[in-house]
Amino acid sequence: MITCEESKTICSKNQYKEASWSERFNMYLHVLMCKTCFKFSRKNTKLTGLCNEASLQALSDTEKSELKNKLGQNS
Repeated sequence: MITCEESKTICSKNQYKEASWSERFNMYLHVLMCKTCFKFSRKNTKLTGLCNEASLQALSDTEKSELKNKLGQNS
């Protein structure tokens, strides 16, 4: 049986489709018996869905550099 900390890590990996089949299976077994991890997993899944719906995008490296330069000029 995995620990709550391991379950949390696997849940986060699963969010990005990086968890193996055996990790997901072990996490689901743990979640069936642990209310705290069940709630965490459910909230994490909801957060992932909301982020996907929002179509969030990260800045490119060039845009990050430009923003840092602009912020540095205002100091």
